[in-house]
Amino acid sequence: MRKAFLNKSRETLLEMKKQLLAEIQQELKQGREASKDEGMDTYDLASEARDREINFILTDRDRGKLQAIEDALERVEEGSYGICESCESEIAEGRLQAMPFTRLCVQCQADREIEAKQNRRGEDDRAYRRLSTTDLDEDSH
Repeated sequence: MRKAFLNKSRETLLEMKKQLLAEIQQELKQGREASKDEGMDTYDLASEARDREINFILTDRDRGKLQAIEDALERVEEGSYGICESCESEIAEGRLQAMPFTRLCVQCQADREIEAKQNRRGEDDRAYRRLSTTDLDEDSH
């Protein structure tokens, strides 16, 4: 992969990370300002603020995105950035520009999504059958 593209990707990823951390910080600041309550003592306020900060920081979406960015930056440093983790072919630059932290090429991503959809459908079918047999058992009593 071209060195210029890797450098641009690194810059993009670092900017995404900086922006995400700034958004988290802003959410924390807004949460702190919204929770000021004169009826609470200092310990209650500190405990509530700490709990809220932990909840904001540990949201699944933000944590997952931040981890994906960190992993992509690590792959840039290791020299494996832009290589599909499934088929080991190069990921198209256009895909990397659209999703800089992707791990899969378009085809492997599509295959995984189809597989996940089939698994969900199978789970839904099994749940429906369990409900149907349970309903029948209850009706017969």
